[in-house]
Amino acid sequence: MKEQIGNATLYLGDCAEILPTLGQFDAVVTDPPYGIDVLNKTYRNKNLKPGKSLATKREYNDIGEWDNKPITKEDIDLIRNTSQWQIIFGGNYFELPPTKCWLVWDKETGDNDFADAELAWTNLDKAVRLKRYMWNGMLRANKEPRGDHPTQKPIGIMEWVISHLPDNVESIIDPYMGSGTTGVACVNLKKQFVGIEREQKYFDIACKRIEDAQRQQHLF
Repeated sequence: MKEQIGNATLYLGDCAEILPTLGQFDAVVTDPPYGIDVLNKTYRNKNLKPGKSLATKREYNDIGEWDNKPITKEDIDLIRNTSQWQIIFGGNYFELPPTKCWLVWDKETGDNDFADAELAWTNLDKAVRLKRYMWNGMLRANKEPRGDHPTQKPIGIMEWVISHLPDNVESIIDPYMGSGTTGVACVNLKKQFVGIEREQKYFDIACKRIEDAQRQQHLF
């Protein structure tokens, strides 16, 4: 299934099957499954009752098996061979070459068991960069909405990582699109976007979010 929304093209399906048919892009910006099984873990957080899991608190339904295991080295090689530039969240979980440029998102999570930061591996020729952007339960920078996907990234963070790509980057693909945050960031930054998502629920959410972002752009 394929949806065209302005300069964004969205595919419903398995990226391992779809990606080889799409040709080359300027950049890959993605947040693949890390395999840490986050929804079945118990976390110490003031917003959760003792012994309650993240999944219980957020009440996600039909989430599929998106985080039971990490993507394979073959998957990583496939997405890296699709573009000149790559930004891959969770790069510390995957078999990737050494890099001088990690993009570090300090989530300002406070005193709990959640990670203080998330790391994005890149093949960019620049120094390590860090951005502080609160994403802690109800406490979120710019009061940005949250809840469409268990590992949803803030639009502000995805715009920040895309801003580190070379200025001549025009086309960006996200093979693990989720609820479409990378696509929304691309719309806001006037980049061409292609996204792939295998879960119907998240694909539908991504379509709506990107449609809304396109509509907002047209208003201005």
